[in-house]
Amino acid sequence: MSEGTRPLEGLRVIELGQLLAGPFTGTILAYFGAEVIKVEPPGGDPIRGWREVRDGTSLWYRSLGRNKKSVTLDLKSERGRALTLALLDDADVLVENFRPGAMEQWGLGPEVLKARNPGLIYARISGYGQTGPNANKPGYASVTEGFGGFRYINGEPGEAPVRPNISLGDTLSAIHAALGIALAVIERQRSGAGQTVDVALYESIFNLLEAIVPEFDGAGVIREPSGTTITGIVPTNTYRCADGRHVIIGGNGDSIFKRLMVVAGRSDMAENPALADNAGRVQHEAAIDAALAAWCAGLAAAEVIEQLEAARVPVGPIYSVADMVADPHYRARGLFETVEVDGKPLKIPAILPRLEGTPGRTEWPGGAVGSHNEEVLGGLLGLSGEELAALRAEGVIA
Repeated sequence: MSEGTRPLEGLRVIELGQLLAGPFTGTILAYFGAEVIKVEPPGGDPIRGWREVRDGTSLWYRSLGRNKKSVTLDLKSERGRALTLALLDDADVLVENFRPGAMEQWGLGPEVLKARNPGLIYARISGYGQTGPNANKPGYASVTEGFGGFRYINGEPGEAPVRPNISLGDTLSAIHAALGIALAVIERQRSGAGQTVDVALYESIFNLLEAIVPEFDGAGVIREPSGTTITGIVPTNTYRCADGRHVIIGGNGDSIFKRLMVVAGRSDMAENPALADNAGRVQHEAAIDAALAAWCAGLAAAEVIEQLEAARVPVGPIYSVADMVADPHYRARGLFETVEVDGKPLKIPAILPRLEGTPGRTEWPGGAVGSHNEEVLGGLLGLSGEELAALRAEGVIA
C-alpha cells in the first residue's frame, strides 16, 4: 500500500462521540488521513470494555481507535470544557453523538462554536436528528432500526422481526456522517464557511429503503418481510445443500435463469414461455424455488457453486469470519491489516472504499486512554508539565 498523501491530510477533527456512530465516523476520517483527536472522559470510551477484552482493552477498540490521538477531558467540568473549546478554535471538523441539547448545555453548541470558528464543520449524530417531535427521545441503533423501517421487512413472514448481529444503524450513520463531512469540506472550499451536518440513525436506515416509499404512495403496497427471498424478484434465494451448508443463488436475469434451470436439470422450466421474464417468474415463485431446493439438496455446496459458476450464474457461499480470513480473494484485496498490540499481532479490517491513487491506511491501533495528552494538550495548547499535573490531580484528565 502506498505511503503517500491521503485525501484528508491536513484536516483536523475533534471527536467527542462515544461508543459507535461518532467514533466510527472518526475512524473513517482518520484512515484517509485526517488528524483525529479523540476526546474521552477520564475513564475512557465505554466501548473499550465491550465484548472480547484482551489486556484490559477490547479488541474492537484496537480497530475503532486506530490512527486517533486519545486525549482525556472531563466535559462535565468547567476546565475540561474550556480546553475543549480551545481545541475547537483551530479545528476543521467536530464529530459528536451525544443526545440533542447536551452540547448546548455544556456551552459547546453550534452557535457558540460558529462565532469562534466560522469555518468549523459541526457533525452531529443522534437517534432522531436535532429537530422534530422525537429529537429528545433516546435513540440507540436497535430502536431506530425499527423506527426507520428496516426491522419491519427483515425476517420471516408472520414471525418477530429479526435483528442482524451487528449495530447496523450506528455503522450506517457513521458512513453518512463521513459523507456529509466530505461534502461540507468541498463546499467550504468555495464559501469558506462551515455548516452543521445533522445525521439521524433512523434516517440512515430510511436511506436504504429503495422503492418502498413510491410503491406505497403510487400503488398502496406495503413491503412485507420475505425471509430469504426478496419481494418481486425471482429467483434469488438461499438453499440448503447436502452437506448442511447453504448457498445463495441469484438467477433473476432472463438469460441467467435459463442457464440456471438447465444446470439444475429443469430444461422444461428454462424453455417455458410463462417463465421467460421476471413478471412471469414471480407468479410461479414457489415452483421455481421448490425445483432449485430439490437440486441443491442432492449436492454439496461446493458442487453447486462449481457447476453454476461454470454456467455463469451468480452463486456464492454464506461466510463466517473464519471463512473470510481463509479466503484468497479477501487476502488479495487487502481486506485485513495486521497491527501490533503489546508485541502481539492482531488482524483488523481495512476501511473502504478503495482509492487507487490516495488509499487509506492504518498507522497505529487504538491506544491507551489519554496516551496523547502531552502531545495534544501540551503541544497544541501549550500547557506546561505543571499544568498537566494539576489537571490530573483535579480529575480533568486521566
